[in-house]
Amino acid sequence: MTKKLETMDAETLMTTPMEPLKFIVSGLIPQGLHILAGSPKIGKSWLVLWICLQVAKEEPVWSFETRKCEVLYLCLEDSFARIQNRLFEITDEAPATLHFAVMSSAIGNGLEIQIEDFLKEHPSTGLIVIDTLQKVRKTVSSNVNPYAADYDDITALKQIADRNKLAIVLVHHLRKTIDNDPLNMISGTTGIAGGADTNFVLQKDKRTETTATLICTGRDIEDRELFLEFNKESLVWDFLSPAEVAEQAVDEIVFLLCDFIKSISTFTGTATELSERLKPFNKVEIPPAVLKKKIIKHMDFLNRNHISYCENRTFERREFTLCYDSNDSMTAENSPQNLPSLPSALSGMDNSPSIALCSPLCEPLDGQTG
Repeated sequence: MTKKLETMDAETLMTTPMEPLKFIVSGLIPQGLHILAGSPKIGKSWLVLWICLQVAKEEPVWSFETRKCEVLYLCLEDSFARIQNRLFEITDEAPATLHFAVMSSAIGNGLEIQIEDFLKEHPSTGLIVIDTLQKVRKTVSSNVNPYAADYDDITALKQIADRNKLAIVLVHHLRKTIDNDPLNMISGTTGIAGGADTNFVLQKDKRTETTATLICTGRDIEDRELFLEFNKESLVWDFLSPAEVAEQAVDEIVFLLCDFIKSISTFTGTATELSERLKPFNKVEIPPAVLKKKIIKHMDFLNRNHISYCENRTFERREFTLCYDSNDSMTAENSPQNLPSLPSALSGMDNSPSIALCSPLCEPLDGQTG
């Protein structure tokens, strides 16, 4: 019997909290499946080794912050001796959370099991690099559709990344043919670039140059070009232009909501009731459906400010609870500063309910609009 489609209506989707996408390298490498392609001997392996090291040490990749986690690097074209020599060149010390393998099985012939077994032993793994993709692909017969074969291989690894909420980066090659669209230069069919969440193309104008452009495009990142230069002394790709990581702007109503929940500790009711409670303090009335959407959209921001959300739906009411956990320790160092003065209207309303606002309140977002 055919399995029934699992669906979700648009209203439910708009009002259901989803786990926010995790970035291993902020604004650059989110969880998912990614391709890093470049011509042979251009310096791809030096680049991914340095990125692996930075992530394992929780140090920035250029100006992009990293999320500390364990890292697995399958350097399948190298030996342990060569990787050791490269580590000697680019760092004085390397953490035990960065793991290497120089041999593995192929996709469909045991690689997936090897990765899952590693993840069971190292559950805090957040980044896996496979260098190169071709080394883990099995030989297929000539009567197999090339696009289908490419897409199936990418999908097999993407499923591992999605299921375990981690990032997998596949190092790959470019065609010799020049194209105006760098994605068309990725070796293989469009099933490779199309099946990946993100594509990075490392490209030089001339092979003898030390400068290159890293073209970044994907479903969950801002399209950008990063201009790099290979430092022959440190053997690291240096950044030549400032990175601007696009941050999600937080609506003013979310700051006000954050203040309000922190002042009353907990709220249980419907979106309509919450909108009514906020009405005396908000310059513009916000429809309940829009308020609910903003709560769901900025759930990660509320969680960072120790405000939790849960649904309490019944047959008669679609209510929810927002609760502030005041027991969370907050030191002077991580205490938020420069809170926008949105609740200032409170003091000017004689008939408004009394609310004692905490100070400081919501976590600031540098470079974001309030």
